[in-house]
Amino acid sequence: MLKVGVPDAVDRDLHRLLPDGISLELIPLHPTSDVEVEFWIAPPWTRQAEQQLPFLHGLRVIQATVAGVDGLLKLKPPGAVLCDARGVHDISTAEWTVAAILASLKYFPLFGDLQNTAVWSRRKEAEAHYYALHPPVKRPYPNVLCEELHSQQVLIVGYGAIGRAIEQRLEPFGVSFVRVARTPRDGVYGIDQLPTLLPSADIVILIVPFTSETTGMIGVGELSLMKQGALLVNAARGPVVNTDALLAALHEGRISAAIDVTDPEPLPDGHPLWSAPNLLITPHIASSTPMFMVRAMQFAASQIARYLRGEPLENVVTGEY
Repeated sequence: MLKVGVPDAVDRDLHRLLPDGISLELIPLHPTSDVEVEFWIAPPWTRQAEQQLPFLHGLRVIQATVAGVDGLLKLKPPGAVLCDARGVHDISTAEWTVAAILASLKYFPLFGDLQNTAVWSRRKEAEAHYYALHPPVKRPYPNVLCEELHSQQVLIVGYGAIGRAIEQRLEPFGVSFVRVARTPRDGVYGIDQLPTLLPSADIVILIVPFTSETTGMIGVGELSLMKQGALLVNAARGPVVNTDALLAALHEGRISAAIDVTDPEPLPDGHPLWSAPNLLITPHIASSTPMFMVRAMQFAASQIARYLRGEPLENVVTGEY
């Protein structure tokens, strides 16, 4: 019988999603004894996987519960197959991206601060914020207190499953799309075209995997190519964007940004990103919804069923992702 390891922190009700014909082994977050496990559903956090893995023996398959597996790649024992959870977090990450864009364009961080101070007259600060990012040829009447998403050009950098999910949710807003991926194809530019595409984009969304190729892919040069007042949205990983370059661009008032990931992460107390202007930060929460582990276990169940039938597994990691 196939021995499947599951973190014991996973809701017991979700065990019913797993197929018959297995022996379920509940793995404590801090194991104290060895366990024979052939198929391991890894915990979401690398530090927890580091604590569990030394106690697991007979391991043949590691099924991640997250899409980014750079941490697990470093831990994978020889001979074991690693599968990522690509597709599991499409909905949650796409929703965060749309919310971050709208919150940034509608100046919700500013108006949230206004609510906390209970000073209505501070709404005038929205106009100053707008004109700092978009120097006016002439000032419209009445005052500008927020922006519109409609008619904006959206550049999606990393047009995979999540990129497509983001596009589907943004399409009703009447935006236009430019798509970029590692491999060019019909309707999708190659990553080498990024420098020529950045200057015309109003919103740049980063949703690339974290690899040696994508580390630092947005730096001083790329940020300098962005349109004055453009919005950078990082839903990928923190090191994809050079932090010092981002800070400089924000303080110079050339762009605004919304990020769910940072470099370093977690972001230390007192780090300059906390107080940077024109920046919305959330602490890596995009996929942390009540459906996180439900979808992860559903996918793991389908993988276990394939394994039991002797069929090829999906999302097998063959390189860096």
